[in-house]
Amino acid sequence: MATTITDHTVVYAGGEKKIYYLAAGPVKGPLILFIHGWPGTAITWKAQIDAFAGMGFRVVAPDMPGYGKSTARREADDYTQEALVEGMMALLADNNRPAAIWVGHDWGAGVTSSVATQHPEAVTALINLAVPFHTIELGWDGFLPLVDRELYPADKYEYAQWDYMKNYEENFEKTIEWFDRDVAGFCKAAMQKSPGPPSSRFAFTATVRKDGGWMGGIPKPPGVEVTGPPVLPPEVFDPFIADMEKTGFWAGSAYYLHHKRNGEYNANAPSGGKLAQPVLFIHAAWDLICDTRASRFAEPMRRACSNLTEATVEAGHFVHCEKPQEVNAALTRFIIEELPDQWPGFWESGYTKKKTVA
Repeated sequence: MATTITDHTVVYAGGEKKIYYLAAGPVKGPLILFIHGWPGTAITWKAQIDAFAGMGFRVVAPDMPGYGKSTARREADDYTQEALVEGMMALLADNNRPAAIWVGHDWGAGVTSSVATQHPEAVTALINLAVPFHTIELGWDGFLPLVDRELYPADKYEYAQWDYMKNYEENFEKTIEWFDRDVAGFCKAAMQKSPGPPSSRFAFTATVRKDGGWMGGIPKPPGVEVTGPPVLPPEVFDPFIADMEKTGFWAGSAYYLHHKRNGEYNANAPSGGKLAQPVLFIHAAWDLICDTRASRFAEPMRRACSNLTEATVEAGHFVHCEKPQEVNAALTRFIIEELPDQWPGFWESGYTKKKTVA
C-alpha cells in the first residue's frame, strides 16, 4: 500500500519565515526527523519516509530554509547555524513533541549536530550520515585540522578537499551564477551513482579555486543528457529538480558563509559539546570529500559521544539515496538495539515476553 504523505507548514521568527515539511505515518508514532543537506529537499528522503512510516513511526522531512517551499530569502543571516536551529525547534514544536530522533545528511548533519549541541533535551538520539558530529557545525576549526596532510600537503592544498568551501567565501556570487546556469544538469551530475571503490582518495574539490570554478572551471554544468542515471528514481528526482529550480542555489549555498559565526555559536554549548544520548554515524565509504575512512574526520565525534555506534555503507556521498536499503537497515537495527522504547508498539503499550525452559 502506498504511503500517505501530507504537506505541512510551520511559521516562526515572528511570522517572517516558514518551513514546509512532509509528514507520514501515525501521528502518535515515535517521531523521526530527516534533515537534508546540500543540495536536497524533503522529497530526497522518500525511501526513508516510506520505510519508517510503514513501520509505524511518525516521519517528518522538511525543505530546509533556503530550499523548495520553505523561506528562501537572499539574506545570508538566515543560514547561520543559530538561525537554522531556531527553525528546527519550531519544526519540533509544530509536531507537539519535546524530543525526537534526528537524522541528518551533509549540511543537515551539521544542523542536527547543532541541535544536539544547543538543545540536547530535544534529542532522543542523533543519527548523522557522511558528516560526523562535532565537526562542520564548529566552523573551520572543527574540520580543517583533520585533513590528511600526506594526501593534501599544506603548501599545495591549504584547504585540502574543503577548497570548494573557501571558494564560496571568496567567489560566492560567481559560483552561484555558475550553478544556476543549469540547475538540473548540476544536480544530476552531482548525484551520480558511484562506479565502485575509488582508485584514488584525492577529491576534485581540492582544486576548485585553482581551476577557476567547479568541474575544472568549465563554462557551465554538464547538461542532463551528458550524465548517467542519478541516485534518485525519476518520481523523486523530478520533483526535487522542480524544487531546486524554484529557488536556485543562492540560499542553500549561503550555509557555507558562516564558519566563524557557527564556531562561536557552538563553542558556547549547554552540553559542553558532549553527548550522552545514543548516536549512530553512517560512513559513506566511497565519499572522497567527507572522508571519514582515511582521515581523522570522525575523531572528534568519537571523543564527544559516550554512546556511539558506527556503520559503513559502500556508497558515495548521497549514501541514503544510493543505498537506501542498507541505510534503512542500519537505522532500524540501531533503534531496536539502542532505543527499544522508541519502537512502534512498545511506544504505547510495551512488550511482554516469556521464555519457557523445557
